[in-house]
Amino acid sequence: MKLSDVRSVAVFGCGSFGTVVANLIASNGLKVNLWARSQDVAMSVQNDRINKRYHPKYELHENITVTNDLKVAVTDVQLVFFAVPINAYSELAHNLKPILMPDIPIVSTAKGFDERFLLPSQVLKEKLPDNPNCTMSGPNIAAEIVSGDITATVVASRCNWVRSIVREVLSSHILRVYENTDQFGVELAGALKNIYAIVSGMTEASGAGQNTKSLIFTRGVAEMNRFCKEMGANPMTMMGLGGIGDLFVTCTSPLSRNYRVGIEVGRGATLDEALSSIGQVAEGVNTTKLVKVHADSMGIYMPLLSSLHAILFEGCPIRETVRKMMLSTHNVDVEME
Repeated sequence: MKLSDVRSVAVFGCGSFGTVVANLIASNGLKVNLWARSQDVAMSVQNDRINKRYHPKYELHENITVTNDLKVAVTDVQLVFFAVPINAYSELAHNLKPILMPDIPIVSTAKGFDERFLLPSQVLKEKLPDNPNCTMSGPNIAAEIVSGDITATVVASRCNWVRSIVREVLSSHILRVYENTDQFGVELAGALKNIYAIVSGMTEASGAGQNTKSLIFTRGVAEMNRFCKEMGANPMTMMGLGGIGDLFVTCTSPLSRNYRVGIEVGRGATLDEALSSIGQVAEGVNTTKLVKVHADSMGIYMPLLSSLHAILFEGCPIRETVRKMMLSTHNVDVEME
């Protein structure tokens, strides 16, 4: 397949990021079928040409058709984007299998693990083995793209032609697309960074200074690197957009959902209250539970992760948890091996 073969694209997920991705692609001259799970949402967005819930001032491009019908969404498309939460991947992929043509590439935008500790590309490979997939990741806050802020993203896959096509489909004067062959590492980093975004939000809520924020950020990088290395990913992936780039924006932006959860918990809210207040999925909560189990079973030292788990799920007070972490014995800055 070549770029010239791509005339129409399906984007599954009419949420914040799916709407933005659809508009980016449509603005490049391609037809886009934007799928919404709810028929009411599909009709509203199609008729009003705006997504009232997520981007009420962001007008949909004329090349976009919004539908609730899966068959309509995949008709005559040459490329597919999954822009739904990771826990919706399995069902959506299962429903698409009888109607999606083989060899049509799938671009995954979710960050996190499903309940079986599978990454998005692994779910897609399991459910749609005849469709090559790649991952779109990086510091990509939807609201900033809507505002026209210059943004960069990374497209990761071992398949050269898939990366190339997706790069060209997405690239614009506000979005620069880079390529990476380490899809596993990019997905791991994209999942793990949400843990440290929650920790960073709690740090912000405590009124901590820049020294403390720097400590949290750099130790977060170290823990992510340690986990990625033990899982078999390339540690250098952490140095790119999908690693430090995504971690930075997620740990500092008030638009970050996981960061906002951390702020609410740091201010004294329960986890349920914090999640209710932001009204969107915060992947870092589930990721904290899943990664803690695997880090413990593999003997990976991750004190920030353990501290966050203690606060969110074990009822431990924040101050006491922080005190115990500071008194831990591990004191190596950069692990060279």
